[in-house]
Amino acid sequence: MTWSDSELAALVEPDRMHRKAYVDAEIFELEMERIFERNWIYIGHESQIPGPGDYYLAQVGRQPMMMTRDHHGEINVLYNRCPHRAAQLCTARKGNAGKLIRCSYHAWMFELNGKLESVPAVKGYDGTAFDIDNPEFHVRKAPRADNYRGFWFASLASEGPELEAHLGRSKEAFDQLIDRAPAGKTVVVGDCFRMVQQSNWKLFMENQIDVSHPGATHESTGHAARSVERDIEQGGETADMGYRFLSDFLRIGIDGWTKFGTTGMPQGHCTLEGYMGLRPSDPDTNEYVQLMYDAYGEERAEEILGVNLHHVLVYPCNSVQPPLQQLRTIRPLAPDKTLSEIWQFRLIGAPEAIYQRSLSYYYLVNSPSTLVNADDLHNWWKCQNGLGSTAGEWASFHRNAGQDIDDDGILRSTPDSMSEMPLRSMAQAWKRYMTANGEE
Repeated sequence: MTWSDSELAALVEPDRMHRKAYVDAEIFELEMERIFERNWIYIGHESQIPGPGDYYLAQVGRQPMMMTRDHHGEINVLYNRCPHRAAQLCTARKGNAGKLIRCSYHAWMFELNGKLESVPAVKGYDGTAFDIDNPEFHVRKAPRADNYRGFWFASLASEGPELEAHLGRSKEAFDQLIDRAPAGKTVVVGDCFRMVQQSNWKLFMENQIDVSHPGATHESTGHAARSVERDIEQGGETADMGYRFLSDFLRIGIDGWTKFGTTGMPQGHCTLEGYMGLRPSDPDTNEYVQLMYDAYGEERAEEILGVNLHHVLVYPCNSVQPPLQQLRTIRPLAPDKTLSEIWQFRLIGAPEAIYQRSLSYYYLVNSPSTLVNADDLHNWWKCQNGLGSTAGEWASFHRNAGQDIDDDGILRSTPDSMSEMPLRSMAQAWKRYMTANGEE
């Protein structure tokens, strides 16, 4: 069928979303067109391409893209496509092209900003419509590319809200990734973890901010981690904080998640308050805090360190955990297949122990081999299979429905709840983006 805007809008009700939004192939193509190829989509961080000639590949909706640094130090976001015969220019996920990008098919040469520099046997084009100065024969740039504090995004729509307007209050995620560094700078460390999830992209976004699931889904992981902690403690030693990242799932339980508030923003962004004790009074933390005082002054440092965030979702594709220097981005591949990339950052000027603490979380919670990911991936796969069933037509977002608090356009979960408000908020944002054409 061809989906009209009114039919798409009917898939979202105030407290539920229709299963076809997760499984229908035509809807997925419309999502790529209307959400992922119009909105601002995360490309990467400037530290991933530190030198002239560096490039990094990314996917925006269905389009292969690349972020490059030219020999003037400028960053560009280009389509990864030769304008001659459409061959992809770069296939390694990252690298250095040298002075020029060379198409391997016919040796057309391009500058790092996409401009065509030379063509072999150019006389063969004499008297034709080919013109080396015509932008049609240059590598096409993303219609819009911009960065917020070194985090680069691209939009394939020539018009629309500016990046900072789109980010809105979710900018705090990126502010925290930088401001928590005593030197005011953060860099990507190494390469990312990559996983292909056998589930729809919306299930990933919903799960990140679903506070009713951790104590249930990850209970067994919490038991395993607590068992290791006890063994260490019985030996007269103190267990590393990394184990607590996992044992907290048991310690907090299911009902304990009512303590952590969530917000939902009109753009689809969401936040979850912090729940981990990431500022213990130990020598490593105290050293870090003193370095922050020295860099910013005590008052400003306390403002930065006092921000109460665990998760920020930047709709439609980012999950940022600022206190732990983690950033995840998703690239939808099919209605039931999603690529996720998980990045780890280093706070420049912070003690090595603070980096190792966040690295523990990266390995124990966010890596492909962790029990936590295994729990989540399995549940999302089961949900995807269930959404394909006609036994029911709706996914329920009813928990605390009708109790959301509207704070000047920002929705807040009702206190002492595990409200599904963020899921409802994202569903409403999905409906607005998907029906923006005004087609009945």
